[in-house]
Amino acid sequence: MTADTGTSMVPQLRFLEFRSAGNWRFRALSDIAQPISERVGASKCVPMSVTTGVGLVRQEEKFGRTIAGDSYKHYIRLQTNDFAYNKSATKEFPQGYIARYSDTMDAAVPKSIFACFRPDIGTVIPQYLDHLFHGNHHGRWLRKYIMVGARAHGALAVSDADLMSMPVPLPPVAVSRPEQQKIADCLGSLDDLIAAEGRRLEALSRHKRGLMQQLFPVPGQTVPRLRFPEFRDNQAWSTPRLADLYGFKRTNTLSRARLNYETGTIRNIHYGDIHTKFRALFRVGDESVPYVNPDAASTFDDGVLCEEGDIVFADASEDLDDVGRAIEVVSLDGEHVVAGTHTILATRRGRTPVVGFGAQLFQSTAVRDRIKKEAQGTKVYGISATRISLVPIPIPPTESEQHKIAECLSSLDSRIAAQVVKLDDLRIHKRGLLQQLFPRPGNNER
Repeated sequence: MTADTGTSMVPQLRFLEFRSAGNWRFRALSDIAQPISERVGASKCVPMSVTTGVGLVRQEEKFGRTIAGDSYKHYIRLQTNDFAYNKSATKEFPQGYIARYSDTMDAAVPKSIFACFRPDIGTVIPQYLDHLFHGNHHGRWLRKYIMVGARAHGALAVSDADLMSMPVPLPPVAVSRPEQQKIADCLGSLDDLIAAEGRRLEALSRHKRGLMQQLFPVPGQTVPRLRFPEFRDNQAWSTPRLADLYGFKRTNTLSRARLNYETGTIRNIHYGDIHTKFRALFRVGDESVPYVNPDAASTFDDGVLCEEGDIVFADASEDLDDVGRAIEVVSLDGEHVVAGTHTILATRRGRTPVVGFGAQLFQSTAVRDRIKKEAQGTKVYGISATRISLVPIPIPPTESEQHKIAECLSSLDSRIAAQVVKLDDLRIHKRGLLQQLFPRPGNNER
């Protein structure tokens, strides 16, 4: 059966050699793929799970062990180029995620949360189909079926029939395979470029982590393993406690509902933004920082305003690795800024650490490990100003050495930030291509 929307079905963007080839058509997924119900049984397969945006990964890689247990024999058996629909909602894919299995050894996925299908490779190229699903084509179709209620045992309640009725866009029969291949090759080459730039980003981040381990002394040592030549004859580093270097200012408890991004006279640092988006070297002009609503702004006095050189800690996290995550206010750009709910605002007692050094200091392994030791909790971890005051802080003896370290590491931060922007631009470009290279049926727009 062929689904025909009754409109001129061509993509917004089409390769030159196919522009006069005629209209695309939509075919139900059930016409070009078959559901898979074969169980693993006694066969030897690789137990898999799914990572949204990445695809099928080995359970051992994702969880550190195989979690299949006794249910393994009931898993669905997958072959190369089979697809598995994970009926679990994520922020990026609220209607679930479809992944293509690309390895050669047979795999296995749990039947409880996966619906699997095998494409007819004579009709549709698996890589083409894979890119279509990466653009969330299935989500736009399935949302009308799961809009009301419907989670069964933690999974989205989507029937196999609803999934297999999804209309799949295909080029005209005469050019179908070459046009599919052209689209798959184009998007595949872009994926390769994104992966390469991702590796460059990871290499830069890894280089910085390694450099920081050498530029800061390890616990129990008074000099770092790597010291700039002009400071090698200087005195050893000192390790005062944080309370010797910083005092604390009052923070507020304003919820997100009392903040806005349009207008105001005071900006507010929310702990959630420290976890998710603010850079360690915090410059107000470079960040998207919400304003305090006018009705709440009058409650603040000058004694609670942030100053350059202040450190703002997030005092709570569901992840121990993120508790006490910190930013240093290095530029206020003339703005009034306060620290909000679940933050600790530490302000320097003198000129040490110099502005710009604190951001690197509170990312260093030695300091981060000690902050985590002072954290308390089980499911949610927290740290108080009292406990964070106890953390020993390694400090070079001169401001010039602090500046040198800060400049070295911040130059790496700039390269990393530029690489992040480059990677984000490539991903945005791919999303745009995904929207333009495939037509959508009119009844799919909701």
